[in-house]
Amino acid sequence: MSSYAGGVPLSASTPDLAALDLFLSVVRLGSVSKAAEAHFITQPSASSRIRNLEARLGLVLLERSPGGSVPTTEGSLVAGWAEAVIGAAETLAAGVDALQARKTGLLRLAASFTIAEYLLPGWLEGFLRSRPDDSLELDVTNSTEVVARLEAGTADLGFVETPLEIPGMSSTTVATDQLVVVVGPGHPWAGRERVPIEALATTPLVVREKGSGTREAFDAALRQAELGDAMTAIELGSTSAVRALVATGGSPSVMSLLAVADDLRNGSLIAIEVEGLHIKRELRAVWPETVELAPLARTLLAHIARVSA
Repeated sequence: MSSYAGGVPLSASTPDLAALDLFLSVVRLGSVSKAAEAHFITQPSASSRIRNLEARLGLVLLERSPGGSVPTTEGSLVAGWAEAVIGAAETLAAGVDALQARKTGLLRLAASFTIAEYLLPGWLEGFLRSRPDDSLELDVTNSTEVVARLEAGTADLGFVETPLEIPGMSSTTVATDQLVVVVGPGHPWAGRERVPIEALATTPLVVREKGSGTREAFDAALRQAELGDAMTAIELGSTSAVRALVATGGSPSVMSLLAVADDLRNGSLIAIEVEGLHIKRELRAVWPETVELAPLARTLLAHIARVSA
């Protein structure tokens, strides 16, 4: 049950949220000047706000020195309480943004790279053509960050490639995909019919960053075969960068078939059969299970189901 007593005004010593946020930045960064820079204000303005906060609370919050600022004993306690207050304020702001998005016909999407590049354009083009008064915002990132945006309330609906269970999220399958091992035409494997999975597991690969659904699916397949995680030659943050590097004759990679279908047709990449490695995965739409799915999001999912049938 909430402890808020309706109708009782806040105390005159209740701190300003912006000042509390600034104070937390000083504690985290170790100096008023760095906090001022992070908040896009001048150092004198930041110092003045911190002094006003201390005066309002009747406490000394920081020990200042030429080397920086550290919280006093009282400042450490206030910082701990302030974390909860600022976190609640951010939740409130995200909730209000979500309500405004529903009111204005705006749907905020977050999607992993492969889905955003190879599937969403086709899905969204027809959807928006029939709904001229509605609009979409799309944030493209990896699967882990998609979930983080949903949890923070800054996205209404997400699309992920990860095969892992996502606690606290409802989901529905929107497509299927297959991962394939690819090399450039000049790679020694390009002339082989197949390679054993052990050779793949002991070869340094070009891989996506941790948090990528493709990376997680491949690592999960190797662990299931009791071969550990993939060996890494280089990690890259985009599918296009991986394709380009592999095509030049660099290390092999494991990639989405959606992403490399054109490259396989034109011969710029060669698919290699790997004995014992068959990775098919479900691509899913996800949203927080504690939040009612926005009507526009439900309409989009119904549209995707129709065009994908």
